Amino acid sequence: MKLPCACLLFLITCCCAFTAELQVDFQRTNGSFRAFHGVNKGPLAPGGLLDLTAAYKELGIPYVRLHDCHWPNPDVVDIHTVFPNPSAVPERPENYDFALTDEYIAAVRQTGAQLVYRLGESIEHNKHKRFVFAPKDTEKWAAICLGIIRHYNDGWASGFHYQIPYWEIWNEPENRPAMWNGSDEDYLRLYRTASRKIKAAFPILKIGGPAVGYSGAFKAGRFQTSDFVKSFLASCKKEGLPLDFFSWHCYSANPAELVERSIAIRALLDANGFVKTESHLNEWNYLPGNSWKPVSKSAAPEFRENNYREMAGPAGATFISCALLELQDAPVDICNLFHGEAGGFGLFSENGVPQPNYYALLAFHDLLQLPQRAWTSGGTRGALDIAAARDDQRAGILISNYAQSESNIDLVLKGCSYPCRYELRRISKASPKPSVENGILTGPLHLEIKKPQVAFILIDLK
Repeated sequence: MKLPCACLLFLITCCCAFTAELQVDFQRTNGSFRAFHGVNKGPLAPGGLLDLTAAYKELGIPYVRLHDCHWPNPDVVDIHTVFPNPSAVPERPENYDFALTDEYIAAVRQTGAQLVYRLGESIEHNKHKRFVFAPKDTEKWAAICLGIIRHYNDGWASGFHYQIPYWEIWNEPENRPAMWNGSDEDYLRLYRTASRKIKAAFPILKIGGPAVGYSGAFKAGRFQTSDFVKSFLASCKKEGLPLDFFSWHCYSANPAELVERSIAIRALLDANGFVKTESHLNEWNYLPGNSWKPVSKSAAPEFRENNYREMAGPAGATFISCALLELQDAPVDICNLFHGEAGGFGLFSENGVPQPNYYALLAFHDLLQLPQRAWTSGGTRGALDIAAARDDQRAGILISNYAQSESNIDLVLKGCSYPCRYELRRISKASPKPSVENGILTGPLHLEIKKPQVAFILIDLK
């Protein structure tokens, strides 16, 4: 059996292990898997030295959200880069500088991904802020946004007809002063003006926000919504503002938290009358130790380096795999990992070398190529996840051990005729490059999968 390189077994090894019986029944199918492996940032890395388009294509990225692009020196997407002279007239094409953003978005389009365009500015950690200010003239700011939309969707100013569906108004306005220097009311005023102007001009587009970083906290098992989110939803409801999607973020060391928050936010939206509003988890990633301190300004370089290595390594890879599998049945519509580019939080080294978390996304993508989701049992949410799918010829099994201590697994399969061939790939902590193994199944497959570890198995059903 000759199988494509991407359809293999991924094992990302570290230390410790688990004992469990996992079951798969390929005769019982239930729908298909959802492509939740969107990312933030496009394939063109800062300075133009890296073009990750081929890797994005290999991953089959469904959505790219345009935020913090070319950070920390953004020269694309942000309002100040596209409309550099704030005193200029927004209705005149010559007042826009689209060239670099045109190139950036064209590269995203080449990957086959859809776009979520964040209207606003990138985060600023410097003491002296330059662009994360609440616009004084919200009408003019909205007019600039209309110019950007016309350029990319209507061909205005020698533009394009991309029909970008999602337009997001700002990012994390509650994250102050790094993302916003104004008040809650300043943001509500901006959202009020921009959402109405954009929806009036482009009724079919989906308008949303606020890309909130802190949506609330779980206390005694109950979700307590943040004051900012309460004010935002109350304003949208009272004034009848467009809210086609509500966007929110979650960085955690517990993959189950993403599901718990998605349930809480869906309930919150429904309770406020936004039953048709989509829920977008458009920033998420593994946060080692559930702490931002290792990547804070005061962190020692060694701590920062170790933290980013853990995020990109086996622990981050298993977190991503568990989250993608557990989110399948969660009430969320679009998910975007932060981020798909090179460097800290990303899938590649600074020189563009794929990291273990890249291969976790690749394993998930391989599972998506099999259209029928199959029944599985034996996993533990937040620790050990299993998923399976099939077509008429092949079957795939994705196993992610993020936190289960025991290491021995008996994988019991139904719906395949023994003997049958399988193919696997292993990734060790020492090297992210996979090694390929082949074998013959004559009964239950015994595996040793030490945490943190991700496994994808491809089986010939015929």
